[in-house]
Parts: sequence; structure tokens; C-alpha cells
Amino acid sequence: MTSISVVFPLFNEEDYVVRAYEAAVDALGPITDDYEIIMVNDASTDRTKEIIESLCVRDPRVKALHNPVNLKLGGTLRAGYAVATRDLILYTDADLPFDLHEVRKAVRLLEVQKADVVSAYRFDRTSEGLLRTLYSFCYNSLVRALFGLGIKDVNFSFKLFKRELLHRFTLKSDGSFIDVEFLCRARKAGAHIIQIGVDYFPRSRGVSTLSSPAVIVKILRELVALRRDVA
Repeated sequence: MTSISVVFPLFNEEDYVVRAYEAAVDALGPITDDYEIIMVNDASTDRTKEIIESLCVRDPRVKALHNPVNLKLGGTLRAGYAVATRDLILYTDADLPFDLHEVRKAVRLLEVQKADVVSAYRFDRTSEGLLRTLYSFCYNSLVRALFGLGIKDVNFSFKLFKRELLHRFTLKSDGSFIDVEFLCRARKAGAHIIQIGVDYFPRSRGVSTLSSPAVIVKILRELVALRRDVA
């Protein structure tokens, strides 16, 4: 039977925590009874921690991790991956950038294609605005040029993979470069990576920090520092 760990990295997501939980339960139920929902609170300053704890009381399938200090995306994902116990791991964001029912298709494709990783890409992301669309195009082009990684949308938060992959390498990124690092290390470890396209739904509440200058600078620093290690 398929078993799945869902990892949600969370920073000040009080408006999305319950929605993410409910969407995960609704989508995973038709796939498997054996799943867990791992919510990693990255030192949020709003009610995120309180809401996660209330979900843990309601549902024993919810695991809560609370970073004592803000570890950024990479550190938060690594913490979530470390406590995952199911055969497959799904990483996505709490703002639900795609319909989680697409996971059923991704699980099936892993089986049919004998693949190790499904990395999804957005059919159309122009609704984010010209600037973020331009950032994404430049970053994906840079990654293809430097790493030869033929992934259409490296930083999109829909990655489904076999947990045993994590025993073949160690992730080191603290920031958002972790997406590229994971894909490069998986490829280097001999993983078969496939891609699927999905409809994209931009955030409707709160503000994303993933395209802030500080995040971009950190990505570039980690790219330089880890290039030789992961290429």
C-alpha cells in the first residue's frame, strides 16, 4: 500500500494552516489510509503555532515541528524530511499553489514510469506579475546553464519523491536553493526524475517572501558555494 508524508513549511501562515490541512486530508484519503501531515513552523510570529497545535489535538496524523529560530526554507524542509516516516514524501506550500488532488496522478506516474521523483511545473505563472515571472525565467535558465538540469520549474513547491532517496545524500542548503540542490543530488544518485504540468493558483492571502532581495541573494550565495558539490 502507498504511504505518504506531506511536509508543509510554514512561516506566518495563520490564514492557510487549516485550509492546507483540510485540503491534504481531502486529497490523500482517496489515495491511501497511511499518511501523515508534517507541519513545520519556522518561528512564526502570528498564530501559526497555536493553530498547528490545535490540529494535532484533533488529528493524530498531524505532526508539529516548531523551529526555535527562523531557519528559512531549506532548514525548515530538512527538519520536516528528517521526521518523515512514510514511503513517499510530498513537499508543498500551505498556500495551496495547485490542486492537491493532482497528487493522485503523481503517485500513479511514479509507479507506471518506475520513477523516483515527480517535479511539477506551472502551466502558466504570469498571474504572479511580470517581475516574478521574469525572476523565474532567469533563475531556471541559470540553473539549466550551470547544472544541466532540464527541469522546467525548479522552485515550484510540488515535489513527490521516494523517501529512501534521502539516505543516498545529505542536503545542506538553508535557503530556497534547496530545490535545485535536491534535484541535482537526486540525479547524481541515479534517481529517475519525471515532470508533470499543473494549473497554478497564486497566493490570495498574505505576502510571499520568496522573491525578496534577501532570499534571492541567499540563493545565489548557496548556488556558488554548492555548485561543485551538487553538479
